[in-house]
Amino acid sequence: MARRRGVMSDKLKMELAEELGVAGIVRNEGSFGSVSSRDCGNLVRLAIERAERLMV
Repeated sequence: MARRRGVMSDKLKMELAEELGVAGIVRNEGSFGSVSSRDCGNLVRLAIERAERLMV
């Protein structure tokens, strides 16, 4: 099964990871695979908040 194309750019994901303090994990491991589910959920929540602010 083909993977869906990502909605968020890698740049945006790293900005959010920096803001949440998990960018070090991403840099050390080379991907978001080692970031906890809770932190990934927080990344999504933060991305949604940013998108909502841009819509206003």
